[in-house]
Amino acid sequence: MSVIPGGLDTGQQPPMTVPMRHFVVGFCFLLGGAVFGLGNTLGLVSGLATLSHVHLLLAGWVCITIMGAMTQFVPVWSGVELHSRRFAVVQLWLVTIGLVGFVAMLLIRDLRLLPLFGAVMLIGFWVFVYNLSRTLVTARPLDVTERHFGLSLCFFVLLTVLGLLLAVDFTYPVFAPLSIPRERIVMTHATLAVFGAVLTTILGALYQLGTMFTQTSLHGIDSHLRRFETVAYPVGVVTLALGRLLAIHSIAQVGGLLVIASLLGFSVILARRLYETQVDWTPMLSRYAVVVPAMILWAVLTTPTWFVDPLTRSSLFGAPGAVHLLVLGIIGFVVLGTLYHIVPFIIWVHRYSDLLGYEKVPMIDDLYNARIAAVDFIAVFLGTVLIVLTEWFALPSIALPVSGLSVLAGCCLFVANMLLVIHTHSPHGLRGILVSRLAASNQRRISESQEPPSDRR
Repeated sequence: MSVIPGGLDTGQQPPMTVPMRHFVVGFCFLLGGAVFGLGNTLGLVSGLATLSHVHLLLAGWVCITIMGAMTQFVPVWSGVELHSRRFAVVQLWLVTIGLVGFVAMLLIRDLRLLPLFGAVMLIGFWVFVYNLSRTLVTARPLDVTERHFGLSLCFFVLLTVLGLLLAVDFTYPVFAPLSIPRERIVMTHATLAVFGAVLTTILGALYQLGTMFTQTSLHGIDSHLRRFETVAYPVGVVTLALGRLLAIHSIAQVGGLLVIASLLGFSVILARRLYETQVDWTPMLSRYAVVVPAMILWAVLTTPTWFVDPLTRSSLFGAPGAVHLLVLGIIGFVVLGTLYHIVPFIIWVHRYSDLLGYEKVPMIDDLYNARIAAVDFIAVFLGTVLIVLTEWFALPSIALPVSGLSVLAGCCLFVANMLLVIHTHSPHGLRGILVSRLAASNQRRISESQEPPSDRR
């Protein structure tokens, strides 16, 4: 059974529909990205398929999930009121509309409207940044998680500006007058996105989640490694991005090595939290257990590559052949594992927490199907391992499609499990999550029907 964390101010959280809507939309992008990845492998997707695949997974699934999770947990962890619930709704649909249009234009190769949809996406991300920034300002002094989130918001602003300029550059030469090759901007944009916005958020969240849901605390070497990471990692990301933008090898080299050292240090912190855990093993922790060796292996493989030349396109995300180790092995498993707790957790708080002591209620980990969770873990894990191996060795040609199919099957099972939780246990149901008006009209009725017996008199 999962631990129910204490000390969280759930009274500050936004309505359940706000983060859950982000997660459900993110599920759609996850499946879309997985399908595009498999289709691209089989040569079935036309247009700029690889670029579409990357944006569906990173901008769609990962970033929209981050938006929903931060909107939910910054008020809860920090004990402050979300600046604007309306902005939290608007941000999702702006990013979704912008991203869908952006990917559609890439697939049909009609690049004239890319700047329009890119601008819509940018506005959506900036609404999110503004809303969370105004929320974090009231939470001073900031702890380690909040500082990481604040830095992540800065990275979101920078990467979206570069992203929009790149979209414009498809049809109008923005960078030619500046004598800056487009390739440098692409690498800088990707660095700020993956190592900046995404991984900074992940590290910050894991400082909370890794201790909270193992019922452990940082001690000994953990504290020293945390102090090093909180300075070295953001400095490393900025330096790496700047070195790539200016094509200065030494600057990019120093930044890259700082990023590697920081991630290695953090892998030790996370490994120690998992080793010392005081709770039963859960799907969340089992997926975090994959992250530790993936992070160490990625760092070891990437060190010689970034030391020799961090400026080539093949070394953008680390050592050649390490991109899926980073995106699936680290980012993917963190997001999957985290969602396996926070989706049931949010629903449990709204549906069952007030009934404790009055009637029998399920535990958080009773809300999802444990067998499906085990099968989707195996499918995604084996698929990830096989993809990584095909990048390193000359495996038969059938290996890559099989690995893609395995990851897709695991993602489908994961999404089905989460949607089943929402359908079975959510006070609003799936339709109520997606349709704000229905959710709002039913909120009072649902709340009244779930009041403890003593409060209904």
